Amino acid sequence: MNTTQNLAIYLIDDDAAFRRSVVFLLDSVGWKVVEFESAEAFLSAHATPPADMGCLLLDIRMPVMSGLALQQHLINQGWDISIIFMTGHGDVEMAVQAMKSGACDFLEKPFKDQALLDAVDCAVRRCRERRVESNRQAQAKALLERLSPREHEVAHLIAQGDPNKVVAHKLGISEKTVHVHRQHIMEKTGVGNAAELTRLMLTADASCLDDSGA
Repeated sequence: MNTTQNLAIYLIDDDAAFRRSVVFLLDSVGWKVVEFESAEAFLSAHATPPADMGCLLLDIRMPVMSGLALQQHLINQGWDISIIFMTGHGDVEMAVQAMKSGACDFLEKPFKDQALLDAVDCAVRRCRERRVESNRQAQAKALLERLSPREHEVAHLIAQGDPNKVVAHKLGISEKTVHVHRQHIMEKTGVGNAAELTRLMLTADASCLDDSGA
Protein backbone atom coordinates (compact mmCIF):
# COMPACT_ATOMS: atom_id res chain seq x y z
CA MET A 1 0.00 0.00 0.00
CA ASN A 2 1.39 3.42 -0.88
CA THR A 3 2.26 5.76 1.96
CA THR A 4 1.64 9.07 0.16
CA GLN A 5 -1.97 9.88 0.89
CA ASN A 6 -4.16 12.06 -1.33
CA LEU A 7 -1.81 12.07 -4.31
CA ALA A 8 -2.84 10.58 -7.65
CA ILE A 9 -0.99 9.13 -10.61
CA TYR A 10 -1.91 10.78 -13.92
CA LEU A 11 -1.58 8.37 -16.83
CA ILE A 12 -1.48 9.45 -20.49
CA ASP A 13 -1.27 6.73 -23.14
CA ASP A 14 -3.15 6.22 -26.41
CA ASP A 15 -3.31 2.42 -25.93
CA ALA A 16 -6.56 1.68 -24.06
CA ALA A 17 -5.61 -1.90 -23.20
CA PHE A 18 -2.28 -0.78 -21.81
CA ARG A 19 -3.97 1.92 -19.74
CA ARG A 20 -6.33 -0.65 -18.25
CA SER A 21 -3.44 -2.88 -17.20
CA VAL A 22 -1.54 0.01 -15.61
CA VAL A 23 -4.63 1.27 -13.79
CA PHE A 24 -5.31 -2.27 -12.49
CA LEU A 25 -1.73 -2.61 -11.22
CA LEU A 26 -1.55 0.76 -9.52
CA ASP A 27 -5.04 0.45 -8.06
CA SER A 28 -4.12 -2.94 -6.60
CA VAL A 29 -1.47 -1.32 -4.39
CA GLY A 30 -3.58 1.65 -3.36
CA TRP A 31 -2.82 4.37 -5.90
CA LYS A 32 -5.56 6.55 -7.33
CA VAL A 33 -5.12 6.81 -11.10
CA VAL A 34 -6.51 9.45 -13.45
CA GLU A 35 -6.18 8.39 -17.09
CA PHE A 36 -6.20 10.19 -20.43
CA GLU A 37 -5.97 8.89 -23.98
CA SER A 38 -3.95 11.83 -25.29
CA ALA A 39 -1.90 14.85 -24.31
CA GLU A 40 -4.62 17.06 -25.77
CA ALA A 41 -7.28 15.50 -23.53
CA PHE A 42 -5.08 16.05 -20.50
CA LEU A 43 -4.44 19.71 -21.36
CA SER A 44 -8.12 20.30 -22.02
CA ALA A 45 -8.89 19.07 -18.52
CA HIS A 46 -6.00 20.79 -16.74
CA ALA A 47 -4.80 24.30 -17.52
CA THR A 48 -2.80 24.28 -14.27
CA PRO A 49 -1.13 21.44 -12.34
CA PRO A 50 -3.71 19.28 -10.52
CA ALA A 51 -3.39 19.76 -6.77
CA ASP A 52 -3.35 16.01 -6.20
CA MET A 53 -0.80 15.10 -8.89
CA GLY A 54 1.87 12.83 -7.49
CA CYS A 55 3.46 12.09 -10.85
CA LEU A 56 2.72 11.90 -14.56
CA LEU A 57 3.05 8.56 -16.37
CA LEU A 58 3.53 9.56 -19.97
CA ASP A 59 3.79 7.62 -23.21
CA ILE A 60 6.61 9.12 -25.23
CA ARG A 61 5.13 8.40 -28.68
CA MET A 62 1.55 9.49 -29.27
CA PRO A 63 -0.37 10.93 -32.25
CA VAL A 64 -0.57 14.72 -32.67
CA MET A 65 1.30 15.71 -29.47
CA SER A 66 4.07 13.39 -28.29
CA GLY A 67 5.07 12.88 -24.71
CA LEU A 68 8.22 14.90 -25.25
CA ALA A 69 6.21 17.76 -26.75
CA LEU A 70 3.87 17.70 -23.76
CA GLN A 71 6.81 17.71 -21.36
CA GLN A 72 8.28 20.77 -23.07
CA HIS A 73 4.89 22.50 -23.10
CA LEU A 74 4.47 21.93 -19.36
CA ILE A 75 8.01 23.19 -18.67
CA ASN A 76 7.26 26.33 -20.68
CA GLN A 77 4.11 26.82 -18.61
CA GLY A 78 6.12 26.62 -15.41
CA TRP A 79 4.82 23.26 -14.19
CA ASP A 80 7.06 21.58 -11.62
CA ILE A 81 5.99 17.94 -11.72
CA SER A 82 7.52 14.47 -11.65
CA ILE A 83 7.33 12.68 -15.02
CA ILE A 84 7.97 9.02 -15.84
CA PHE A 85 8.19 8.30 -19.57
CA MET A 86 7.12 5.00 -21.12
CA THR A 87 7.92 3.75 -24.60
CA GLY A 88 7.80 0.59 -26.65
CA HIS A 89 10.46 1.79 -29.03
CA GLY A 90 13.59 1.93 -26.90
CA ASP A 91 14.66 5.22 -28.42
CA VAL A 92 17.84 6.13 -26.57
CA GLU A 93 18.03 9.68 -27.92
CA MET A 94 14.48 10.38 -26.78
CA ALA A 95 15.28 8.93 -23.36
CA VAL A 96 18.31 11.17 -23.01
CA GLN A 97 16.32 14.22 -24.08
CA ALA A 98 13.53 13.41 -21.61
CA MET A 99 15.95 12.94 -18.72
CA LYS A 100 17.89 16.12 -19.55
CA SER A 101 14.58 17.97 -19.44
CA GLY A 102 13.93 16.72 -15.92
CA ALA A 103 12.10 13.39 -16.27
CA CYS A 104 12.37 11.15 -13.20
CA ASP A 105 12.63 7.87 -15.08
CA PHE A 106 12.28 6.18 -18.45
CA LEU A 107 10.70 2.72 -18.78
CA GLU A 108 10.76 0.59 -21.90
CA LYS A 109 7.62 -1.47 -22.62
CA PRO A 110 7.05 -4.18 -21.71
CA PHE A 111 8.37 -3.51 -18.23
CA LYS A 112 8.03 -5.54 -15.06
CA ASP A 113 5.29 -4.56 -12.63
CA GLN A 114 7.77 -3.92 -9.85
CA ALA A 115 9.87 -1.64 -12.06
CA LEU A 116 6.83 0.58 -12.61
CA LEU A 117 5.83 0.51 -8.95
CA ASP A 118 9.35 1.45 -7.86
CA ALA A 119 9.52 4.27 -10.41
CA VAL A 120 6.15 5.65 -9.33
CA ASP A 121 7.08 5.48 -5.65
CA CYS A 122 10.33 7.33 -6.31
CA ALA A 123 8.65 9.98 -8.48
CA VAL A 124 5.90 10.66 -5.95
CA ARG A 125 8.40 10.89 -3.11
CA ARG A 126 10.37 13.43 -5.16
CA CYS A 127 7.16 15.39 -5.74
CA ARG A 128 6.33 15.37 -2.04
CA GLU A 129 9.84 16.51 -1.10
CA ARG A 130 9.63 19.39 -3.58
CA ARG A 131 6.30 20.46 -2.13
CA VAL A 132 7.68 20.39 1.41
CA GLU A 133 10.66 22.46 0.29
CA SER A 134 8.38 24.87 -1.60
CA ASN A 135 6.24 25.35 1.52
CA ARG A 136 9.33 25.88 3.65
CA GLN A 137 10.63 28.47 1.19
CA ALA A 138 7.28 30.30 1.12
CA GLN A 139 7.18 30.42 4.92
CA ALA A 140 10.73 31.80 5.08
CA LYS A 141 9.93 34.47 2.49
CA ALA A 142 6.81 35.48 4.42
CA LEU A 143 8.86 36.01 7.58
CA LEU A 144 11.48 38.09 5.79
CA GLU A 145 8.79 40.22 4.15
CA ARG A 146 8.00 41.56 7.63
CA LEU A 147 11.32 43.44 7.63
CA SER A 148 11.70 47.05 6.59
CA PRO A 149 14.12 47.91 3.74
CA ARG A 150 16.79 48.98 6.25
CA GLU A 151 16.24 45.83 8.32
CA HIS A 152 16.75 43.79 5.14
CA GLU A 153 20.11 45.49 4.62
CA VAL A 154 21.16 44.82 8.20
CA ALA A 155 19.90 41.22 8.06
CA HIS A 156 21.85 40.58 4.85
CA LEU A 157 25.12 41.71 6.44
CA ILE A 158 24.46 39.85 9.69
CA ALA A 159 23.71 36.67 7.73
CA GLN A 160 27.08 37.08 6.00
CA GLY A 161 28.78 37.04 9.39
CA ASP A 162 29.47 40.74 9.90
CA PRO A 163 29.48 41.89 13.55
CA ASN A 164 27.47 44.98 14.53
CA LYS A 165 30.51 47.27 14.29
CA VAL A 166 31.20 46.25 10.69
CA VAL A 167 27.51 46.50 9.75
CA ALA A 168 27.41 50.01 11.18
CA HIS A 169 30.48 51.03 9.17
CA LYS A 170 29.16 49.57 5.91
CA LEU A 171 25.76 51.23 6.24
CA GLY A 172 26.98 54.50 7.71
CA ILE A 173 24.88 54.22 10.86
CA SER A 174 25.70 53.93 14.57
CA GLU A 175 26.45 50.61 16.20
CA LYS A 176 23.58 51.29 18.64
CA THR A 177 21.17 51.65 15.69
CA VAL A 178 22.42 48.35 14.27
CA HIS A 179 21.76 46.72 17.65
CA VAL A 180 18.17 48.01 17.62
CA HIS A 181 17.64 46.80 14.05
CA ARG A 182 19.11 43.44 15.00
CA GLN A 183 16.63 43.07 17.85
CA HIS A 184 13.71 43.95 15.57
CA ILE A 185 14.92 41.44 12.95
CA MET A 186 15.10 38.64 15.50
CA GLU A 187 11.64 39.49 16.87
CA LYS A 188 9.96 39.73 13.46
CA THR A 189 11.48 36.54 12.04
CA GLY A 190 11.44 34.47 15.22
CA VAL A 191 15.12 33.48 14.96
CA GLY A 192 17.42 33.43 17.95
CA ASN A 193 20.84 34.18 16.49
CA ALA A 194 22.83 35.02 13.35
CA ALA A 195 23.20 31.38 12.31
CA GLU A 196 19.42 30.86 12.37
CA LEU A 197 18.94 34.09 10.41
CA THR A 198 21.40 32.86 7.80
CA ARG A 199 19.53 29.56 7.45
CA LEU A 200 16.24 31.42 7.14
CA MET A 201 17.55 33.68 4.39
CA LEU A 202 19.12 30.80 2.47
CA THR A 203 15.86 28.85 2.72
CA ALA A 204 14.00 31.78 1.21
CA ASP A 205 16.60 32.24 -1.53
CA ALA A 206 19.60 29.94 -1.83
CA SER A 207 21.55 32.58 -3.80
CA CYS A 208 20.71 35.60 -1.63
CA LEU A 209 24.15 35.73 0.00
CA ASP A 210 26.21 35.08 -3.15
CA ASP A 211 26.68 38.80 -3.73
CA SER A 212 28.84 40.42 -1.08
CA GLY A 213 26.87 43.62 -1.41
CA ALA A 214 23.82 44.30 0.74
